[in-house]
Amino acid sequence: MSAPAPSLPVTTGLTLLYDGGCPLCLREVTFLRRRDQLLHPQAPRLAFVDVDAADYDPAAHGQISYRMAMGRIHGLLPDGTVVRDVAVFRTAYAIVGLGWLYAPTAWPGLRPLVDVAYGLWARWRLRLTGRPSLDQLCACRGACNSKS
Repeated sequence: MSAPAPSLPVTTGLTLLYDGGCPLCLREVTFLRRRDQLLHPQAPRLAFVDVDAADYDPAAHGQISYRMAMGRIHGLLPDGTVVRDVAVFRTAYAIVGLGWLYAPTAWPGLRPLVDVAYGLWARWRLRLTGRPSLDQLCACRGACNSKS
């Protein structure tokens, strides 16, 4: 009988920055977290950071400000590369074995349409989920000095 192969440490494949105050975002995070834990029970590949939490620190997350993170979804790859918008979902779903669901969003003919649709969703997300505007959230938080 041979000795078991040593296990290599697996690093996070994506750190997803999400709005913990958004019911739709929470539903998506719950789904992705469960799926990740099912596929990778010993070392989940997705990490989640609630940008709406009081202790969110942009310096620890690619310098992505609260305003930026609340305006559009962002993710961080292990090398520090920032991914945004639909690319975050493509990456996350690939990690949890469902990449085929988002693969068409990268097709040359479909990608521009998907990007426009996501942009509209991002613009209207807060209103559609019954939340204050981004400016109001930033004013309440006192952490949005820049409009970037």
